[in-house]
Amino acid sequence: MSSARLRLFMDDEGPLVLDGGLATELEARGAKLQGDPLWSSRLLHSDPEAVREAHYRFLLAGADVVTTATYQASIAGFIRHLELSSEGSRELLMSGVQLAKDSVDRFVCAARPSGRRRPLVAASIGPYGAFLLDGSEYTGAYAEDMSVEDLKVWHRPQIEVLAASGADLVAFETIPSIKEATALLELLREFPDAKAWLSFSCKDGRCVSDGRPFTDAVRLAHRCAQLLAVGVNCCSPALVEPLLDSAGSLLSPDLSWVVYPNSGEDWVSEQGWLTSEKTAASILELSPTWMKQGAGLIGGCCRIAPAHIAELRRRLKSSCTSSASAVRLEGK
Repeated sequence: MSSARLRLFMDDEGPLVLDGGLATELEARGAKLQGDPLWSSRLLHSDPEAVREAHYRFLLAGADVVTTATYQASIAGFIRHLELSSEGSRELLMSGVQLAKDSVDRFVCAARPSGRRRPLVAASIGPYGAFLLDGSEYTGAYAEDMSVEDLKVWHRPQIEVLAASGADLVAFETIPSIKEATALLELLREFPDAKAWLSFSCKDGRCVSDGRPFTDAVRLAHRCAQLLAVGVNCCSPALVEPLLDSAGSLLSPDLSWVVYPNSGEDWVSEQGWLTSEKTAASILELSPTWMKQGAGLIGGCCRIAPAHIAELRRRLKSSCTSSASAVRLEGK
């Protein structure tokens, strides 16, 4: 996946539409994931067809990119919780990409609208905190007691597999600290043919979860030529605009914004998501602003379903059409 190819996608049709919450869609269809140490990646082992179908529903809804069910997957986790061998764990991790590719192939053959480009597959890699099962992917506290080398040792087995998986790009997601991001980008350079985006969890409208300014994250991203985009995910939609504004002067033609917040509802560890009328509405309302700020990849995270992605695509493509028409009129 080259930067030029991604730019062609965005320049031709506006922002790429990402999918939504894969676990949200799996749970809506009956999967019991809350509290599971492997989260949605358990279904790679127990019900791969459910994963394949969830990807397909997001494609039918209009996603240009589907992200694999590997966010909380790790070689160590599969060995511990599924009692697989090291090789079996690697094969299971690789299968997450194949399921997404199968869904794309099916969509292209059976349902792709005329003129729409072939969707992309992003191989998800979550933070070390997701393995710890203590919510620390939203604080990054563990990084204080780990070196960059420690974090590289943890992530290397997953990146080795997913960089060679045939995915179009790697998605480093919900990264809470600059230190962990540094480790991931150093590892990415060990696989020079791989491209990626880097997306942070953030505590407010100016800082990533470890308290460092979002501007530091963007400066770090600029030092890695393999990155196609940097941004934020699984935060409240209300935080996206100020975060992008805070680092807007650092955006360049070689690096786009990627944004895919959650619904804006509240998560309580003992109860799960607290249902609210806010569900997805703010993503739909605010996404045109993010596009104007330079976001080239826009989607949703937790609690964002295929129906929300369908409406997101409609709004973004409508905004692009309106902007293009205005430009043509100004040129007359």
